[in-house]
Amino acid sequence: MMVSGKKSKRTRQERSRSSPLTDRSTPWGTIAAVMVVVLFAGGVFGYALLESQASNARAEALSAFTPSAANQDPSTQIPGVSEQTYEGGQHVGPTEQVAYTQSPPTGGTHDQAWAACSGVVYDQPVRSENLVHSMEHGAVWIAYNPDQLGGAALEQLADRVQDQSYMALSPYPGLDQPIALQSWGHQLKLADAADPRIDQFMAALRANPNTHPENGASCDALGPGQFDQDAPPPYQPAPPASAAGQPGVRAETETAAGQPTGDGS
Repeated sequence: MMVSGKKSKRTRQERSRSSPLTDRSTPWGTIAAVMVVVLFAGGVFGYALLESQASNARAEALSAFTPSAANQDPSTQIPGVSEQTYEGGQHVGPTEQVAYTQSPPTGGTHDQAWAACSGVVYDQPVRSENLVHSMEHGAVWIAYNPDQLGGAALEQLADRVQDQSYMALSPYPGLDQPIALQSWGHQLKLADAADPRIDQFMAALRANPNTHPENGASCDALGPGQFDQDAPPPYQPAPPASAAGQPGVRAETETAAGQPTGDGS
């Protein structure tokens, strides 16, 4: 019996509608996953690009504060920096104090052992006589008043110091400002951890060969018996300058009897 063309056409249409090729749905899940990957990759790339641009901008902004033969002490361009002049290589014993004229001190007579200053963040006050020796070697010491600074602001300071050579951060009870930056013969006091002068001070003076008597000498921890980074010598508030000459107190220009002069490192 002959099959009509009409019926044959209807059969073909039904077969076409039931064909796997036409029944396959759009893979929206796969498309969404691909889009997520593309957007994530774009976000990562964009973030990296922005970070690179920000880093380049910071480096360019600090270029004017990089020491050079023509600009040996760029800190003179930083508003608020005070300067003092000290002789290097003058030492006292581990049980003696120095009556410094600056608070925190910025130079002068100091302990024979230096405080570890290779990017060390101390959570307790550190004996000033040891930190002054660190500054003699080229370190920048950031001190902060623990009663006035903490939380995110303290984290900002710690991030600048952590694992950076010739840097140390420690609390300094009784500090008259929230933050004080010290380098040999230089000081900057300020209130804001986001102040751009912090980075300028570090760029200008950290390991500056023109401003430190023993620049480039070691900042590594000396260990038990000298200066133990994990158990520093006990901190004592600095005696007033008028106390110089009293038992156990030396002037900041005085070398104790029996103590060697020079680096000793």
